[in-house]
Amino acid sequence: MANSPSGESVAQRIARVLETFDADRSVQTVSEIARRAGLPGSTAHRMVTELVETGMLDRDRDGRLHLGMHLWEVAQRGSRALRLRQVALPFMEEVQLRLREHTQLAVLERGEALFLERLSHPHAVSNITRIAGRLPLHASSSGLVLLAFGSEELRKKALSAPMVAVTDETPTDPAALRELLDRVRRDRLVIARGFVEPVSTGLAVPVHQRDRVVAALSVILPRDAPTAGAVDELRRAAAGISRALDAPFE
Repeated sequence: MANSPSGESVAQRIARVLETFDADRSVQTVSEIARRAGLPGSTAHRMVTELVETGMLDRDRDGRLHLGMHLWEVAQRGSRALRLRQVALPFMEEVQLRLREHTQLAVLERGEALFLERLSHPHAVSNITRIAGRLPLHASSSGLVLLAFGSEELRKKALSAPMVAVTDETPTDPAALRELLDRVRRDRLVIARGFVEPVSTGLAVPVHQRDRVVAALSVILPRDAPTAGAVDELRRAAAGISRALDAPFE
């Protein structure tokens, strides 16, 4: 693909345009996209027009843009995330039905925990996680599982980078975090009280496929709620998901 004067490829600029959208910013004007993507207005206008023509973006009656259904359609085809979500969902529904709290599935994506699914109850405790949302690995219970069972290179990179404190209890000291990750690998469990929200406790366990951790299954409980029953439910569900992932795919 042809490069821009800055050396960026067309693919890189398209990615910058699409990444200006998120859960809190699902509708934008061309000028807002240009500003957030750091593109000249004429370039953004041309790219947006082409993306609308291909169905990757849709334009509403007021001329504002949002992500297109065709983009969602393409993303679903053959996606690893789609099969993982399909396999996990029945087990997650059982956990959510019994606990009546948030039940979540996350994978490692570019150094963060990316949430593929979240089931909730109307009276569940506060939780900032969203489907297709991300959280730092060091701060979230799911992220800590993914970090603990990730590569040593991943851990070194995470431990050497500045770690933002989401709350006063988020682990940000490298030595303390390394000890925590050792315990996660030993116990195959994280209990994270107040790491993301002071009122909540995150519990997470690993999900395996062919002896490799491919996801983290978690629940979010009220801060002082008992955890033993929830841990049992999570471990039972994670084992079921892992067996299903290892079964022949039809």
